[in-house]
Amino acid sequence: MLEKTNIRKSCTIEQHQIVVDDKLIWSSEPHVSFSDFAKGAFLHLDIDYPKFYKMDALSKLAFLAAEYILQEEDKDELALVLANRSGSLDTDVKHQESIQDPEHFYPRPATFVYTLANICAGEIAIRHGLQTEHAFFVAEEFPEETITAYANYLLQSGKAKRVLYGWVEYFQEAYRAVLYIF
Repeated sequence: MLEKTNIRKSCTIEQHQIVVDDKLIWSSEPHVSFSDFAKGAFLHLDIDYPKFYKMDALSKLAFLAAEYILQEEDKDELALVLANRSGSLDTDVKHQESIQDPEHFYPRPATFVYTLANICAGEIAIRHGLQTEHAFFVAEEFPEETITAYANYLLQSGKAKRVLYGWVEYFQEAYRAVLYIF
């Protein structure tokens, strides 16, 4: 059974702050949009990854949390298990609005790609070369029991040596990411 004592590292992003292992790493003014917050947090990382700017908000949130928690970490045999409440609803709404606009009707393929919640996990896997298991659960609240059981299975079956897991929720400017490495 995974226990809190097995947590190697943690990262929380909420209220315009990024905290890694209980240390404030980066923050912005509380009045800025998530888009501006995410851009500032990305620039703070000082990495070259132009694809970041094309991602939807949920993927940016998950990407940033993973980027901050995975700094200086071995990514070999690292599984990824994420969950949230809204799935990709924020992007789904934007996609639907583009379809319903009679004057500018043109469903954007770049938006459509992000109408699946697990795309944010894919973005992390691509960036960090993760070639192990990954899963994305949608639940009303963090499904700790389900994720713990799945993480235990991954570890005990030898499919992974460690698991990056957590909650990445974004809907209409309300956001929260909490990731852990077991």
